[in-house]
Amino acid sequence: MLFQWGLRKKQQDKQGAATRQERDQSGQVQDIPHEPIHSLLDVNIDIIRHTTGNSSDIVIRRFMIGQERSIRAALIFIDGLADEKNVYQFLLEPLMTATFPLSLSPKDTFCFMEKKLAAVGRIERISQWVDLFLALMSGETIILLDGVTFALSASTSGGEYRAIEEPQTQLAIRGPRDGFTESLRMNTTLIRRRIKNPNLWLETMKIGEVTQTDVAIMYIKGIANDEIVEEVRKRLRRIHIDSVLETGYLEQLIEDQTFTTFPTTYHTERPDVVAANLLEGRVAVFVEGTPFVLVAPALFIQFFQAVEDYYARFDIATALRFLRVLVFFISLVAPAIYIAAMTFHQEMIPTPLVIAIAAQREAIPFPAFVEALVMEVIFEILREAGVRLPRAVGQTVSIVGALVIGQAAVEAGFVSSAMVIVVSITAIASFATPSFAIAISARLIRFALMFLAAMFGFYGIIIGILVMTIHLCSLRSFGIPYMSPLAPFIPSNMGDTLFRVPAWAFKERPRLINQKNIIRQGNHQRSQPSASNRQEKNEGEQS
Repeated sequence: MLFQWGLRKKQQDKQGAATRQERDQSGQVQDIPHEPIHSLLDVNIDIIRHTTGNSSDIVIRRFMIGQERSIRAALIFIDGLADEKNVYQFLLEPLMTATFPLSLSPKDTFCFMEKKLAAVGRIERISQWVDLFLALMSGETIILLDGVTFALSASTSGGEYRAIEEPQTQLAIRGPRDGFTESLRMNTTLIRRRIKNPNLWLETMKIGEVTQTDVAIMYIKGIANDEIVEEVRKRLRRIHIDSVLETGYLEQLIEDQTFTTFPTTYHTERPDVVAANLLEGRVAVFVEGTPFVLVAPALFIQFFQAVEDYYARFDIATALRFLRVLVFFISLVAPAIYIAAMTFHQEMIPTPLVIAIAAQREAIPFPAFVEALVMEVIFEILREAGVRLPRAVGQTVSIVGALVIGQAAVEAGFVSSAMVIVVSITAIASFATPSFAIAISARLIRFALMFLAAMFGFYGIIIGILVMTIHLCSLRSFGIPYMSPLAPFIPSNMGDTLFRVPAWAFKERPRLINQKNIIRQGNHQRSQPSASNRQEKNEGEQS
């Protein structure tokens, strides 16, 4: 009995391996017929209905070609993906009302229809079922004729999409208010409205054997590094996966280093951010169905740059960048410093403050590490609850929960008031980080630093920061050092790192990202007063 079960299991494994191998070689779902289109219209319609499970949103409109002909035809499209008005106005009505020469055969009628009657932007001839279903599922309209072994694919994709709105995750005080949507074509259009240059190239491919998701890479030819473009293209083509529903799927499959908490690709839903990165030589990756666009390669300092830094004066932008780096460091080490100071280094705290904290902690039954760990976990739970609940309820739960639990914990003697202050400052600092991807990395590393502080004090914190710095310097993003231009140090690119130089000093693009078209603006871009202004100034000084 056991032998028979094992033999049957082995046969099933062989069949499954053969099926997977066949699927990998074909690159398509096996339910789609891999054969040419049939010449009989009824047979073709039956195949479409069988393959799609007779789905209710598949619209099949039978009609007769022309006013005096007897050739049967059919229009097939998906309700919601195709623009129904364009289908009936530019395809069905011209085909039904046109006058065809009676001497034309079905094949000649097909050619005549292809060249002169289909009044849409793009018409393609299809001979295989795989291509037919791919076009149908992309929102195009299929035209079939009885007696013809070809089909026409007409570009009528449309349907309802979310309107262009202001981005919700990257708000800006000053700057454009439009953001990406779930439509890939609308997203690429938003970039072309900003960069009106024929060297802005777009390459489209389909990834996902089941979903057949449209994925596009965009770059500026002559500015982008050809090696980086080829590396992005190679990594995307290497992906063999059933589905791609968001850019996060691709991000995890194309990043250089998997086992790291730091993001090595940058994602954004702002068109102006993508346009600025393209002008620096980076490559953008668009995915149909998501408003988030990937930008590669990404640098560590890039996650502390906000979009309004380039719209404001350089002194204001520099001050805000220093503030962001400071709050990131606070969100990273604030609880660990409190734990180390309370556990090992009380002598480093001013005496009045030590006495005040000791009086608060006199009735606390837990050590500082357990106290901080419990409060951090509770706050993370409140933060996650606020994100998952409906917006009207989530903010109330987060605020009320934090206030009530914090005050009740202090009054009950579980935690000290100083610990509530430290956790609150840490949470506010993490919210002030402009990029969510780098902020969540700090949230994870914070717990490791808290553990090291509880074990070794300030020495543990220093060891943790050193290990983190070494790890950051070892990372690459599509071959580019993650910490550049800080490590390796590139003096000419330091004007857009921790501080921002004036706009007239942005002469060069990042050197490691772009190595053949470095100069992005001419010399002497600084504003100079006119001769009349200088003369008035001199006269005023003399008087």
